[in-house]
Amino acid sequence: MSKCNPGIHFHPLPRRQFLGQMAAGMAAGGLPLWAMAEPAKDWPSKPVTWVVPFPAGGGTDAFARPLSSQFSKTTGKTLVIDNKGGAGGTLGASYAARQPHDGYTFFMGGTHHVIAPSVYPKLDYDIQKDLVPLALLATVPQVLVINPKKLPIKNMQELLAQLRANPGKMTFASAGAGSSHHLAGELFKIQSKTDIMHVPYKGAGPALQDLIAGNVDMLFDGLGSSAAHIAAGRIKCLMVAGDKRNPSLPDVPCAAEVGLPDYNVTTWYGLWAIKGTSPEVQARMVEEVKRMGASEEIKAVWAKNGADYGSMTQPQFATFVNEEVKRWAAVVKASGAKIE
Repeated sequence: MSKCNPGIHFHPLPRRQFLGQMAAGMAAGGLPLWAMAEPAKDWPSKPVTWVVPFPAGGGTDAFARPLSSQFSKTTGKTLVIDNKGGAGGTLGASYAARQPHDGYTFFMGGTHHVIAPSVYPKLDYDIQKDLVPLALLATVPQVLVINPKKLPIKNMQELLAQLRANPGKMTFASAGAGSSHHLAGELFKIQSKTDIMHVPYKGAGPALQDLIAGNVDMLFDGLGSSAAHIAAGRIKCLMVAGDKRNPSLPDVPCAAEVGLPDYNVTTWYGLWAIKGTSPEVQARMVEEVKRMGASEEIKAVWAKNGADYGSMTQPQFATFVNEEVKRWAAVVKASGAKIE
């Protein structure tokens, strides 16, 4: 006796109708959108967006814009830079984490986002769970810059003398509370035994503009956003973090030379995918990042900004991000920095 229900008959469907019904069933069943998306070989078939969590004119922008132009050259599709500033870069990260994981939205963050978990009492996203690390895009040393008209001093020795003679009276700007600029300043205070008032902004761009206007005394900044202003004489660089001078600023002493051998702060920028993005599309974007970094145009821009292009594999970058979260947590604990 047949086990099949004799009242049920199966009729083969045309391929297009079958695929349409299968896609509808997948959607109803809650399968990820990328399971129904275009094949990775066809990506990108429309503009791609990188969410940049700071206003235009900052360090992240200094590297995002050239990459956007290069991406368009190599793929024939537009790479849109969507600036979403505020709260030390966390508003943009939160926004990115909520975007569709269809392979057309990515997040360009950096040092700020591995610091944030330790200084903010609560975040509505998790950099280690809601976003997928793809690639390291740039590393650039932190620099200490001043407005030479507001502070007509010649070198770090003179600055340190003024700071120690006026505890709590001089100011340093940052890209926001909890940003790498902020923690670089806090670390400097600890190691130089000085007291400087922190003035947070909504990004490095606004902080730089206020420094140039003479409204703050100094800024701890990634060289990428300060380089053009240093070259134009609008601001003056007194120190490069680390134990060696930067080739783009050969006359500026490094931290070790001015008596701060442990002040080694590097600003870095990376690219993340939205959680759930197809692994195949992730791999395609990583390929494009490598291709962009190999171009002469990008090499020239990075050299001008005193930066190095990332050479990590995707797994190496993921490990690096996890290690940076731990490293900065220790700095935050030592400084006592918290965001209320």
